[in-house]
Amino acid sequence: MRAKWFLLGSLSLVLGGAIGFNVAFSLPKEPKIAVISPSNEAFFQYCAEQSSSDVLDDNGQLNLLVWNIYKQNRDNWQQSLQFYSQDKQLVLLQESNLTPELKTWLKSQRWYAYQVDAFELFGVSVGVLNLSKIGPQKACAYTELEPWLRLPKSALYSTYHLSNGELLAVVNLHAVNFTYGTEEYQKQIDTVIALVQNHNGPIIVGGDFNSWSATRLAIIEQALSPLGLKEVDYSPDNRSQFVTGYALDHIFYRGLDLIRAGAPTSDASDHNPIEVVFKLIN
Repeated sequence: MRAKWFLLGSLSLVLGGAIGFNVAFSLPKEPKIAVISPSNEAFFQYCAEQSSSDVLDDNGQLNLLVWNIYKQNRDNWQQSLQFYSQDKQLVLLQESNLTPELKTWLKSQRWYAYQVDAFELFGVSVGVLNLSKIGPQKACAYTELEPWLRLPKSALYSTYHLSNGELLAVVNLHAVNFTYGTEEYQKQIDTVIALVQNHNGPIIVGGDFNSWSATRLAIIEQALSPLGLKEVDYSPDNRSQFVTGYALDHIFYRGLDLIRAGAPTSDASDHNPIEVVFKLIN
């Protein structure tokens, strides 16, 4: 009799967990992009394109912010995001929660916002988010399912016109985290490489790589190094670290001059932001 009640109790817990998961989370059948402009909102399947000659940089300078903002779970997220993004032409965010509050802020700052709809949490889109003062020429969404959590991590590939006539390719990545082994991690990194390997112009690959082991870091370096991408040097380097001592957030680049980069401390997220200044190569 005890075994019967134990079995029924266990089944109830499993069923309740499954129902709770389905109530809280919604997974799209295919990757989507949410586009928030100063005057409009729209969703696109896979890719969004526009024809424009506007350039991303400011007289040859490109200021970049990369930050996992922890789904805006801290009370001071908006104040901090306002501060760190105020002089940037390009912002790459991970774990963005596209709430009404965030949408209102995006429109008030006149950002062009492109977010991968990796999954929805109580009806609100969560994924990586690109902010820029102009819209990208092209933006495409990619997702990779976490094998344990069964929630997708996301990447956004986009291209922007530059004032020197070149086309900048940008990948905003939130890498899979909880895995046994590196099969899914390697698969996602390979997808990123496939996106940029035929691009002839400058490239930026940045985000939360969840690079908490030497093996994962080696996968990143072995993939990006043959393409001529090198990592930014940070000073100060307060990038968030796993308990193993490995930094989780990275920026790799090619075809740009690095002027300076730093990772200051912030209590507005469980990750510290990274700020970079590039100059175009004429």
